[in-house]
Amino acid sequence: MFCYQCQETAKGRGCEIRGVCGKKPATSARMDQLLYIVRGMAIVNRLLREKGQADRDASRFIIDALFTTITNANFDNSMLDDFISKGLELKNLLNATAKKRGIEPPCMPEVTFHIAKEDYGKLEVVEAGGRLDEEFFSVLYEKNEDIRGLKQLAIYGCKGMAAYARHALNLGFESDDVYTVIENALAEVSRRDIGVDELLSLVLSVGDGGVKVMALLDKANTSTYGNPEITRVDIGTRRRPGILISGHDLKDLEELLIQSEGKGVDIYTHSEMLPAQSYPFFKKFPHFAGNYGNAWWKQVDEFETFNGMFLFTSNCIVPPRPKSTYVDRVYTTGVVGMPGTHHIPTDPDGKKDFTELIERARECQPPTEIEHGEIVAGFAHNQVLELAPKVIELIKAGKIRKFVVMAGCDGRFPSRSYYTEFAERLPKDCVILTAGCAKYRYNKLPLGDIEGVPRVLDAGQCNDSYSLVVIAMALKDALGLKSLKDLPIVYNIAWYEQKAVIVLLALLSLGIRNIHTGPTLPAFFTPAILKVLQERFNIATITDVDTDIARLIDN
Repeated sequence: MFCYQCQETAKGRGCEIRGVCGKKPATSARMDQLLYIVRGMAIVNRLLREKGQADRDASRFIIDALFTTITNANFDNSMLDDFISKGLELKNLLNATAKKRGIEPPCMPEVTFHIAKEDYGKLEVVEAGGRLDEEFFSVLYEKNEDIRGLKQLAIYGCKGMAAYARHALNLGFESDDVYTVIENALAEVSRRDIGVDELLSLVLSVGDGGVKVMALLDKANTSTYGNPEITRVDIGTRRRPGILISGHDLKDLEELLIQSEGKGVDIYTHSEMLPAQSYPFFKKFPHFAGNYGNAWWKQVDEFETFNGMFLFTSNCIVPPRPKSTYVDRVYTTGVVGMPGTHHIPTDPDGKKDFTELIERARECQPPTEIEHGEIVAGFAHNQVLELAPKVIELIKAGKIRKFVVMAGCDGRFPSRSYYTEFAERLPKDCVILTAGCAKYRYNKLPLGDIEGVPRVLDAGQCNDSYSLVVIAMALKDALGLKSLKDLPIVYNIAWYEQKAVIVLLALLSLGIRNIHTGPTLPAFFTPAILKVLQERFNIATITDVDTDIARLIDN
């Protein structure tokens, strides 16, 4: 296997024996095949789309297939086999449709995979007429490292877009513009004659798609559940059994709350589901308890003390330790899968039955409290804009010197302590704007406020980075500035997986410059790619806390 799509990839170069995330070679091989299939589907659907005849089922399958290959989403080979079978079926139907409409689909050879072992298999790619050209099968075989890296950047951006598109679709919102960007990118990276300049343009077009999909998801969430509002979230526990819901999908939370009402169990949020605490719709459920635990990577310890049941609605599931006791109490849904857990399917009407999960929860012990107190959340764009007059007054009075965007992901590596120290040492006239699970590095610190404005404004999930852009644009207009670069705002963003990649590309597509990122650069960034990004956007990597505060704040 070879995989370098996440920040924690082995030795900063790539996982070749087994994924740092826990992904095994046989799983990685299936994901490679699935990506090959959807590239073929994207090529054909793009041709159909040009004639106004794109297949909506194919577009939806493509986003699900991309989503299930995101880091920490699916470790279940049987689920991936089902994806592959369905993908081949849809691909054949799509080709047949194209031929009926006078379109000759390009040749994407049928591929079978021989895996020597279930756990540590060696992937052999073959086709009926002999060995397949590996370069055609996977961009990893592209010999030019700059072209290879830019193709991967586009693909990983599409994976992030796909996740957000699926969450919006679950609420009945979808966009052909988003499908067009994804399918065009997948088709273009399949070209052998594409050059660096074309790929750079393609990457920025993926970033533009990222802005569109985050705006779509923001509309889906707020029109369904109301605008997030300032909320004090309890981080302690209650005395009844509980279900801990993790991931990002608000529709799953809605269904779980409705089905569990009056059943004697409480529903707690975990990690990226924390922002759900701020939506008015969810607050009406008396059994909607507080937030339990911290970022995704601490789950193997914190799940042992929760004592109840678990529901994963999207990526951020982690393989348990061999002696973990909670695995049989974990349920997954959507594109998420993990051996030893239980999967809740979606019926033809789009409904999910959580009865078994809820009934088992009723027999569990209440959670063991691991901390107590409150954290303040709910600073999405609508809420912050209500505070705008006060914020503008503080800026003009020199009491808020700068805003620091510290959005993105958290991770396991010790180097992540940089972000906690950065927040602690940040001058007291600076305000942090955050979104994503990176917030867990500092959202429980006693950083105080500036005349009633908290020094940590949490906009929500990683996709709510869109809120930070809306806030920045509104402040620019209110202050009478010509462009975003004139704002007293700097960017120090942490990344881990592919949704952080699309957030970065979205910011670049909006022309935002001077972004610092870390704790390390993506392994697929070559020196040439980094040089271009530095020249065009002045992207920089983090160094040490004192140096970076001097560069970002004191300049």
